[in-house]
Amino acid sequence: MKRYGLIGYPLTHSFSKRFFTEKFETEKINSTYENFEIDTIQKFPEIIKNNPEVIGLNVTIPYKEQVIPFLDDLNDSARKIGAVNTVKIIRSDSGVYLKGFNTDTFGFENSLKPLLKEYHKKALILGTGGASKALKYVLNNLGIEFISASIEELKENEIRYQEIDEQMMTERTVIINATPLGTYPKTETFPPIPYEFIGEKHLLFDLVYNPEITQFMNKGKARGAAVKNGYEMLLGQALKSYEIWNSKE
Repeated sequence: MKRYGLIGYPLTHSFSKRFFTEKFETEKINSTYENFEIDTIQKFPEIIKNNPEVIGLNVTIPYKEQVIPFLDDLNDSARKIGAVNTVKIIRSDSGVYLKGFNTDTFGFENSLKPLLKEYHKKALILGTGGASKALKYVLNNLGIEFISASIEELKENEIRYQEIDEQMMTERTVIINATPLGTYPKTETFPPIPYEFIGEKHLLFDLVYNPEITQFMNKGKARGAAVKNGYEMLLGQALKSYEIWNSKE
């Protein structure tokens, strides 16, 4: 039996465990998937040592960046992004080899691309956490110029939310919520942007998938914008993780 799992904190509403458990049952795959909730990344080596049957892990908030120093290698996209959501564990007589990947890029690109129109040239990313790094990588590859709104100390190509004005909203027709705002159970929350400047050419993409329609998406729909939640992206990254864990590479 193959074992897989998820590390993060907290893991109360884990999509991954539910998804993989149902996949294994439906497809009659002799594997298990479990949550490894750790309150500090310093406990990561214990998970690897104490669970010798585990051959693959997903990584979620807040450890997508913190896990990197514990890994032996990264694939190209994970190295460029600086964030990991998938770890392949290769065990042999000579020891344990850990390689990090970022499959958020695969999930996001495949979910976003079918919605893009010729006028979607500039994007506004709401949030600057680990998840936003994969988005920037994809947008850059697609030739979409972007800027990020942050509540943290500003870095290059970042602005404050209060700087988002009519001109910026009009120019940036792709708006992506990479914050947890709107996630169950705090479904009444939403990013603080001037929604009155949204129009029919806008595309609002929300990484949140629970609830299915967030306040962010509702406000966009009310102004005629196209909207999409993060479920398909999540599905895509999960399936890509499974492919990596079971590849010969």
